[in-house]
Amino acid sequence: MPNGSLDKHLFGDTNSKPLSWDRRDKIISGVASALHYLHNDFKSRVVHRDLKASNIMLDSNFDARLGDFGLARALETEKTSYIEAEGVPGTMGYMAPEYLYTGKATEQSDVYAFGAVLLEVICGCRPGTQIGEYNSLVDWVWSLHREGRLLKAVDRRLKKNYPVEKARTLLLLGLACSHSRASERPKTQEIVQILLGLVPVPHVPSFKPPFVPAVFSPESLNSMMFFTSHVGSGLTPLAIDLETQRPYSDSFGNGSPATTDDTTFFTSPDYGSGWTPMAINPEIQRPNCDSFSNG
Repeated sequence: MPNGSLDKHLFGDTNSKPLSWDRRDKIISGVASALHYLHNDFKSRVVHRDLKASNIMLDSNFDARLGDFGLARALETEKTSYIEAEGVPGTMGYMAPEYLYTGKATEQSDVYAFGAVLLEVICGCRPGTQIGEYNSLVDWVWSLHREGRLLKAVDRRLKKNYPVEKARTLLLLGLACSHSRASERPKTQEIVQILLGLVPVPHVPSFKPPFVPAVFSPESLNSMMFFTSHVGSGLTPLAIDLETQRPYSDSFGNGSPATTDDTTFFTSPDYGSGWTPMAINPEIQRPNCDSFSNG
């Protein structure tokens, strides 16, 4: 017997009893298994492209069923991505940055959406929720991880009724799946193994890594600097060390903590080369023209 969507049980009725930890854990495992099936065990590899809480249906036993395959597409043999002729379908908050930039749906972009759902389930907040100075749930959770207060992200409605280490593992897994670089996200096989306790969560950096468009080769990153600044705000750009993802002081910055919230990234070859930095619009991750850039 159907029991409604995950979205309904997380946010539908503020007066109802919140989902217990055991049910949340069960739902996450069920979604991971479903995604693994689509990516690996179905007769054709399939990308769902619209994985989100409202598309996850729960039965009377709170077993998760992945639904709404209207945007799902099978990947052709030897192909790793699917692209629409027009537009980028999906739901903001669940869409990976490279998917927004290129329009190409991949298994890795599905994993990003899974990470958004995972954090949504554990934290009891929608991915696009603004929390304090942070414009998204994932940025807030990443800030707590950086500060060593990761468990503060657990849905307060659970109070202390959850296993601490399992909660920490799931939150780190959510961040790993939300990595800005698709190649750094775990694959569904690894996700299932992590949930079963067979392998540890991959390393999650303290600072959320910046999204780097694929047009820049890995070799070129070694001689690039990334700066964060609000375009036209008059703020001094802040340089970020690519090796540690930590801000540092130089003639461009003051070394204060950096975030990717509402930020524009500038790319330029070696400092002092005379090349003009290129601004990248953080909303759509595409280059744009302004006073800093020749676009």
